[in-house]
Amino acid sequence: MTTTRPARLEVPATRAALPVLRRPRLPFSPWHLLLVPLALVFAAPLGWLLLSSVMSNAEINRFPPALWPSHVDFSGYRYVLENALFVRWFTNSLIVSAVTVVSNLLFGTLGGYAFARMRFTGSRVLLALMVATMAVPFQLTMIPTFLVMKELGLIDTLGALIVPSLVTPFAVFLLRQFFLSLPRELEEAAWIDGCSRLRVLFTIVLPLSRPALSTVAVLTFLSTWNDLTWPLIVVNHDTTYTLQLGLTTFQGQHHTNWAAVMAGNVITVLPVLLAFLGAQKTFIQSVTASGLKG
Repeated sequence: MTTTRPARLEVPATRAALPVLRRPRLPFSPWHLLLVPLALVFAAPLGWLLLSSVMSNAEINRFPPALWPSHVDFSGYRYVLENALFVRWFTNSLIVSAVTVVSNLLFGTLGGYAFARMRFTGSRVLLALMVATMAVPFQLTMIPTFLVMKELGLIDTLGALIVPSLVTPFAVFLLRQFFLSLPRELEEAAWIDGCSRLRVLFTIVLPLSRPALSTVAVLTFLSTWNDLTWPLIVVNHDTTYTLQLGLTTFQGQHHTNWAAVMAGNVITVLPVLLAFLGAQKTFIQSVTASGLKG
């Protein structure tokens, strides 16, 4: 019994091909239509800060407020830079932030690598307890930390600002997550060649961990540089003030030199902006890589 195939429909060759309609492509991503207005909204306070720093006190206190300075006035910057204590406050903040960043990178690297690659008794419990401390607000540990600093004799010194932040659970956890994303084969090859664990860490692992190290450095610098609550508690003398605490002294009881306050805030924000702009590329890489494994 033979079967016949159904006849194949033939498209007439004379029929012209229909034109294909293509959507017009934008020279930028459609998300930019939403992100650019949001960016302008978030940048508005910074723009107002820059403009008001070159205004006079009369223009700043005028109602309705002036949106644009009638003339550029640098009296606020002169007042800030001629204040000898401002340079001291800037130096104190720089010392505290630099030491805190370096210590978090060192101890966070050692702790994160230990939790990522070494298995010892109670490692999982210790890691869980460390992560749980990240959920404890600073207000609950503020008084015990103050009593510890008092027993150590560090009150009203820069040591009281540095010691509690020598290493943070966030730095250890973030670096641990990033180390888990690195292939073990690289380390095993170095162990076969006779490298010790510390040598493997500093010569192989750390060069590959620059995105995570940059992220820890930037976030630690931001939190330390902008901290006001803890210096307000443990520092009493004006020579040991940080920059954030020193700027509050510009706000007097009966008169506030707003031009100096704005100029001081501009100088304070500049290191933060430079730190973020210098590490914005590696920041995204670190967050992406550290979330690959739990």
